[in-house]
Amino acid sequence: MPNESPLLKRIKRHITGRVRDYFVSTGPGFEKICYNELMALPLSVKDAMPVKGGVEFKGRFADCCLANLNLRTANRVLMRIDLFKASNFSQLQRKVSEIPWELYLDPGHMLEFRVSTSHSRLYHKEAIAQRIEQSISARFSDAKINKDLYPQKIFVRSEDDWISISIDSSGENLYKRGIKTHGGNAPVRETLAAAGLKIGGYDGNMPVIDPMCGSGTFSLEAALMCVKIPPGYFRDFAFMEWPCFNAKRWEYIKKEAGQGRVIQEKPMIFASDMDENICKSLKKCVNDNGLAGLIKVSRANFFEFSPKEFTDTPGIVIINPPYGLRLGTQEESAELFAAIGKHLKNEYKGWKFALIAPNKSLTASFPFKIKTHSLFHGGLNLVLFTGKVLQ
Repeated sequence: MPNESPLLKRIKRHITGRVRDYFVSTGPGFEKICYNELMALPLSVKDAMPVKGGVEFKGRFADCCLANLNLRTANRVLMRIDLFKASNFSQLQRKVSEIPWELYLDPGHMLEFRVSTSHSRLYHKEAIAQRIEQSISARFSDAKINKDLYPQKIFVRSEDDWISISIDSSGENLYKRGIKTHGGNAPVRETLAAAGLKIGGYDGNMPVIDPMCGSGTFSLEAALMCVKIPPGYFRDFAFMEWPCFNAKRWEYIKKEAGQGRVIQEKPMIFASDMDENICKSLKKCVNDNGLAGLIKVSRANFFEFSPKEFTDTPGIVIINPPYGLRLGTQEESAELFAAIGKHLKNEYKGWKFALIAPNKSLTASFPFKIKTHSLFHGGLNLVLFTGKVLQ
């Protein structure tokens, strides 16, 4: 292109056309699931490794876009931009000032910093952020800041005097899908719901019963998986404000991702709760998002209905019951879980199940084999129990 600016040429050479390092952060225990999701995508480079707290991968900018759009268990995607040694602020500022920030950030955005330190002589988080911001501002000395624009986040890690600098490509945390507009008692994040469904064996093609649905996160997440809608399809991302962003290319990526969408003509997901107001809110949310043909919402008591009232095909029942740490005493929780185990045995023969609990002891009385998976959510250490009720 003869009219291509020197800046655009540099962006193509260093950002969009180059294989770079990225990091996908995810919840503790979800690393392998997220890795499998990532490797299933049509990436230009298949080079990834699960590590503590997430997945490291190499790829081009288009792969970063694909990851944000499609990963159901990821929290955010970071682009690594530099790694250097610095044991004092003079070294830090010199190194940061050498980074060509105009290739990565729009100068009109405010900056937010997330700084962590470990075993480094540079340990004062606020001072580190301040020095880096000063260096970037010096590079963008003529820029006018628009406070209405979404801030760009810069992640800094200082460990053993090594400084790692990354920029956030996601913006809002990826669990925000852009569809749910209401909450319920003790809601779970969409990333946890997706992980629970995947670990439990949900393949997107089987019935789902969500009998203590609360805010409906499991049902809504199952619906997106069932019709193969990417989790990020209805939202925006921080990378859309980067200098390297190409709107036409992004629309093509979304169009390609949306071509796998499946139309379901009958309900596959059955959500229920004893709280009538919660059910009304979820029904509205389902209708507003065009999912009424897929999700059936009803006010019902889990212990008073059989899955045969909804479907003759065994699927997965996923249960996030109230328990002592949230909504009742420990004794009440133990009685509740014992009743759940008994009801599953009697009514859900042939069904897979996934059940969230605060500790392993609550399922001690379950009359069938279960697997345990550690979770961390909302500041709590939880356990996900999965298995299948024998015929």
